[in-house]
Amino acid sequence: MLVVALGNVLDYGTNFDVVQHILSMDEVPVTPFKWRAITSPALHHVFYLLIIAVEFASAALSLYGAWILWGARTRSAGAFNAAKSLAIAGLALGFLLYSFGFMGVGGEWFQMWRAGVYNLQEPAFRFIGMLGLSLIFVSLVDIDLI
Repeated sequence: MLVVALGNVLDYGTNFDVVQHILSMDEVPVTPFKWRAITSPALHHVFYLLIIAVEFASAALSLYGAWILWGARTRSAGAFNAAKSLAIAGLALGFLLYSFGFMGVGGEWFQMWRAGVYNLQEPAFRFIGMLGLSLIFVSLVDIDLI
């Protein structure tokens, strides 16, 4: 998530172009749902900055959570389980961004699936899979064997 967020900041225009086309629905064929389009450039930037902020928040929570888990690795299973909350929150935030934000809002509300080269549902699904599996793994309850 940190690499994605940094990429969006350092190469702002590339993915902003995608956000702009998806929100404007200008690449979507004629549909009665065009009323959903957002054509304001200012709102395009707001949406994109919100995406970047959530990516940074997810990265920060996940990385700090991983740091806490690293410190708890030699403690009891109960202490290790208690240390998982920030890592879980970071992974869950990223999962929600891609599943709700990209697949739900972008994919269905703004019909990204009809937007040709601007359809980012497949890359979003890869993130959902990676974050979802990581979330399941980190959420598993650890037990003491002795």
